[in-house]
Amino acid sequence: MMSTSLKTEPNLFNYRKYWASRFGTSPVLPMSQMEMDGLGWDSCDVILVTGDAYIDHPSFGMALIGRLLEAQGFRVGIISQPDWTSAADFSKLGRPNLFFGVTGGNMDSMVNRYTSDKKIRSNDAYTANGLAGKRPDRAVNVYSHRCREAYKDVPIIIGGIEASLRRIAHYDYWSDKVRKSVLLDSKADLLVYGNAERQIVEIAHRLGQGELISELKGIRGTVHFVKQIPEGWVVKDSTDIDKPGVLSPIQNPYQEEPACDKKSDNSSPNEKDISIPISSVGMLKQLIRDQRSQTVIRLPSYEFVKDDPILYAHASRVMHGETNPGNARPLIQSHGSRELWINPPPIPLTTKEMDGVFDLPYSRVPHKAYGNANVPAFEMIQHSVNIMRGCFGGCTFCSITEHEGRIIQSRSEDSIIREIEAIRDTSPAFTGHISDLGGPTANMYRLACKDEKIEAACRKPSCVYPGICPNLNTDHKPLIKLYRRARALPGIKKIFIASGLRYDLAVESPEYVKELVTHHVGGYLKIAPEHTEQGPLSKMMKPGIGTYDRFKQMFDKYSKEAGKEQYLIPYFIAAHPGTTDNDMLNLALWLKRHGFRADQVQAFLPSPMSIATAMYHSGKDTLHKVSRAAEDMPIPKTIKQRRLHKAFLRYHDSKNWPLLRDALNAMGRNDLIGNGKHHLIPSYQPKGTIESSGKLQHFKTKYTGLDSNRGEKKYRKTKK
Repeated sequence: MMSTSLKTEPNLFNYRKYWASRFGTSPVLPMSQMEMDGLGWDSCDVILVTGDAYIDHPSFGMALIGRLLEAQGFRVGIISQPDWTSAADFSKLGRPNLFFGVTGGNMDSMVNRYTSDKKIRSNDAYTANGLAGKRPDRAVNVYSHRCREAYKDVPIIIGGIEASLRRIAHYDYWSDKVRKSVLLDSKADLLVYGNAERQIVEIAHRLGQGELISELKGIRGTVHFVKQIPEGWVVKDSTDIDKPGVLSPIQNPYQEEPACDKKSDNSSPNEKDISIPISSVGMLKQLIRDQRSQTVIRLPSYEFVKDDPILYAHASRVMHGETNPGNARPLIQSHGSRELWINPPPIPLTTKEMDGVFDLPYSRVPHKAYGNANVPAFEMIQHSVNIMRGCFGGCTFCSITEHEGRIIQSRSEDSIIREIEAIRDTSPAFTGHISDLGGPTANMYRLACKDEKIEAACRKPSCVYPGICPNLNTDHKPLIKLYRRARALPGIKKIFIASGLRYDLAVESPEYVKELVTHHVGGYLKIAPEHTEQGPLSKMMKPGIGTYDRFKQMFDKYSKEAGKEQYLIPYFIAAHPGTTDNDMLNLALWLKRHGFRADQVQAFLPSPMSIATAMYHSGKDTLHKVSRAAEDMPIPKTIKQRRLHKAFLRYHDSKNWPLLRDALNAMGRNDLIGNGKHHLIPSYQPKGTIESSGKLQHFKTKYTGLDSNRGEKKYRKTKK
């Protein structure tokens, strides 16, 4: 019998260790038979296959999962970036006793390989020396097929960001179609989504005790097939929850009923026609709760959503409404004759468990097989410390919530300090500078709902949009205390904060802004307004530009008080759903007025399963109920318009001036073309550039702009 009711999960480290724990801890997880022989192993219990170089560091998913399984007593081997053209590399460690664990790596393999213009990237930050081409397209599918070729009867479990974001029928930007769940395409046995510690530990122990992979049903954070609806379960059609209809201007897009009101009972409508006297209302509430825990929501089938963008948008809305571990119900979606069962998200880790995961004996360096090669992603994070996970921001273009969840899971201060000391004492390249104390965001450490019951019942997709929820604790004091303790450590010269800052939260704590600006900014601080115009901002679920202005005032004030010349570096998204040409023009004028010149820019990339991707595919505002009669929203889809939107962000680049002149003339804004300070672009074209060399038409048809890797955006202040 499957059960997904909310319960206290066993501590990750309270399982009885597997018998192979007698082999002890490995200096690094082995990648060859020779290393296995050196450890005295005749086989691996689990083999993890990854599209990344193997870095034994907790910021790399396979290292974290591998070390966690090792701590449970299992012998774990790593196959990193195998040759996928045959099964040979997939058998080099022999047959795993329990299962293959397969991931595309720290990034979705398609996002890793292609830009938002669908051009192949010239490098791969997760590969030795940054070489491109070391992983296939749709790596999870390809690796799984090769594992099956190598050992037909070995269970295959897929996970990581690629599996997480493709766990149901999903729109795929690169093929411009809705694809099946990756569980079907990969032909794997089980999918784990989100941060997989709880799931993978339970799975490994149950398989180690002799259970079959087909018996592992109902584990939170997993997706599997069912032949029929289990006994005792009630099926609720998704259209009963979110019936496609006219747009209604509701503040809370996914809430079935008020969840943040202490006076409400926070239960969903009764799912059976039950007639009970009004005097028995208490019994009715309990009956509803009991029934809800045994209710599965049926989404429209793959065959329907692949051909109907409106039904796809509807399915996306319902799926995003079932992401809170405190109240999420399982989902079921047919793919032909197969029934895909998506269990609710895993219960977040406690602080003690988070500490245990990050305190595992990582060597914190690349595997010796790479010699002296540089792995760019490792160089970026080797001296940074992850202090938390999760994000309650709910930005529609972001996939953090779909993967890590919206409930913040924080490490203890002592655990973080131990890691900083380990970096100081063991890293040969350490110069006294910690490059980041952060995570998905810089300043959500230990922030949570003020009431656990409210948090467990809430269905809002964001705790900070359209404004900060009154039930959210925004106290930054624990983070300030951590900063002060960390920078007081002997041998620590400077601690930078490089993770994305939620400035709408920061302005609620002037003391935090002062601490940050005075001690933890290295001249420039990057933040993400994403846009200046309310149209696109409302579709992103981001605060208005006025909040940025408030933060900038604080930033400038405390920089001046500290006697430092420091600058804010805002970055923006081009071509996001809901953005018009006029929106981008106004953003360009804002940039010029404030003296910013973007060296590199980002165009919206529709990642699988995000809310903004559902907007992109359906052409509708999916933050509200959708119907075929609903008003279409502007979606910059064509190559021409996407290039234009990027060009507005780089209004200062002479290569873009011909394109912008044509656009401004067409928009009736030729008043912005001229050689004065109030003009956006000049009327002349510098000698040697595109127009003057007779290549304007070629430019109009071929120009694609710069690579749009968000992590590499740079800005420079315009000289006055």
